[in-house]
Amino acid sequence: MAPLKDKEETSKQSSQAIADDIAMAIAARKLPPGTKLREEALAGVYSVSRTKIRAALLILSKDKLVNIVPDKGAFVSQPSEKEAREVFAARRIIEAAITREFIAKAKTLDYKALERHLKQEHKAVSDGNSRMRSEILGDFHILIAEIVGNHVLTEIMQELIARSTLITMLYQSERDAACSSDEHLAFLRAAKSGDTEHAIRLMMEHLEHVESALQFNASEHEMKKDLITALLT
Repeated sequence: MAPLKDKEETSKQSSQAIADDIAMAIAARKLPPGTKLREEALAGVYSVSRTKIRAALLILSKDKLVNIVPDKGAFVSQPSEKEAREVFAARRIIEAAITREFIAKAKTLDYKALERHLKQEHKAVSDGNSRMRSEILGDFHILIAEIVGNHVLTEIMQELIARSTLITMLYQSERDAACSSDEHLAFLRAAKSGDTEHAIRLMMEHLEHVESALQFNASEHEMKKDLITALLT
């Protein structure tokens, strides 16, 4: 959905539709990390009640896109650089083990499923929807964990990928996202050949590349961008 329809149309929008619209603005970097989302301003932008805006912000908080601070308001999530480093450190430890198990257990149908997923990645990267792109790139790693068949590991990966998806959506460039998809393909080829150590090395290099390419230093001007202007552009 394109941000901000005319008044008559926006007045009929559901809280979910408004949440989706704001999520798109966050993913497009129109609302940088740390931006305060004022209920009154949003109610005016969308021509709806503050109650409906409050419900939309709650939806966004459940998706970890917004952080609601008691007595202070709602803010676009702002994962710290330290948190991002810790998330990727944990992923390197866990995904090295998962990769080894994956190569030992993966069947032809599993590889075909991952190859189909790679086609979705390429489409998501070319479409330019950073939210969808980050989610689909993260799903590649979850699919590998699911193929291994360890439910506890899969749950851990789902949590780590959810946090990684937010981090990459906010701090990864489109160019680096395209590189991530290419690296997934290289990993899959190594895994399919049965070269376990090479596949593990490629996975570690991939995670290190994603982490090193994150851009945490938003400019002063971006962090002070006006909310209504951000949503209208």
